[in-house]
Amino acid sequence: MVLAAPVRAEYFEIDNAGLETELARQTLIVDVRRADEWRATGVIEGSHRITFFDHLGRFDAQAWLVRLAEITDPQQPIVLICETGGRSRVIGYWLNAKLGFERVHNVRDGIAGWLEAGMPVVAVEP
Repeated sequence: MVLAAPVRAEYFEIDNAGLETELARQTLIVDVRRADEWRATGVIEGSHRITFFDHLGRFDAQAWLVRLAEITDPQQPIVLICETGGRSRVIGYWLNAKLGFERVHNVRDGIAGWLEAGMPVVAVEP
């Protein structure tokens, strides 16, 4: 009898250096902030913008997952980023623990830490 090994899901908190590594690997980056936040700070070039929480903290998880499924699947690594790492951390744990995403990275200090370090972003048009 052959037994299959269980799928090993991984969740990582990464810093700017880790984000640079994932960018070099061309890992999918998903910015979960709102449009007003993207316009205020800019975004990491090549990132996909899919808002999760609205300005009142409400969300439609199913609609968000449909949009995410258009660009990736649970077997592919993904990097999540928000303003300071809090929202993306919650979403990352959820994707990993409850939905079986196998390799989820959360940018610990978010776009704020990225900008504080003088790292590049691109503007988002209104």
